[in-house]
Amino acid sequence: MPETEKAPPTFRLDGRRALVTGAATGIGRAIALGFAAAGADLVLLSDRDDLAEVLEEAQAFGARATAVQFDFLDTSGRLAFVESLFDVNDVDILVNNAGVIRRSPAETFSDGDWYEVMEVNTHAAFHFARAAGSRMLARDGGKIINIASVLSFQGGMFVPSYAASKHAIAGLTRALANEWAGRGINVNAIAPGYVETAVTADLRGDLQRRAEITARIPAGRWATPDDIAGAAIFLASSAAAYVHGHILVVDGGWLCR
Repeated sequence: MPETEKAPPTFRLDGRRALVTGAATGIGRAIALGFAAAGADLVLLSDRDDLAEVLEEAQAFGARATAVQFDFLDTSGRLAFVESLFDVNDVDILVNNAGVIRRSPAETFSDGDWYEVMEVNTHAAFHFARAAGSRMLARDGGKIINIASVLSFQGGMFVPSYAASKHAIAGLTRALANEWAGRGINVNAIAPGYVETAVTADLRGDLQRRAEITARIPAGRWATPDDIAGAAIFLASSAAAYVHGHILVVDGGWLCR
């Protein structure tokens, strides 16, 4: 290959190290395992103590993987934890996936539920992005992938804090891309639609509501976590080298209706 030519784009992540928050289950687990299959090493982070299974599965793909447990609502210790985490782990890719949702009519929505969702979904995501980004800037490159939502574009029902937090994630993604795109960091987001995870278990348990939602999805089905993992692999790879500040919607066509 002539020296003036670059290697062709690839979806492989060999030689890269990714930190995935909320990696124990659902979307985070699928992304972590997708990265491992694509050749990446992993730092798996969760507030749960059940990372052993996903750790073992990642290692079965040949990934060098580390599991770390942390309570994202530990506001007094979060800043120090995040800084120390990135001090001891050189990370090429950050996936800000950890998130919570609380459901209640707005007129009875509690302050506690409002602040808890905003802390995990928005404040913690910024702290992780800031810490990762500052180190990526020093190394002249990296990838940050935030998990937004179709509620980054819509209001939803009975989830005011979740909708607000995901609008914030979309704005944060674009703001960081504006500052860092020219300095070697790709900052993008994925906006999943309705996904079959523990987070949507109650919603899927309401058979009438589930049927109504499914009928509105052009693809005719809810997403699986693996549907989201494919988008994350793309954004983390060299194939997305010129993608900056984009909110990649993976919703089965939901927003088209």
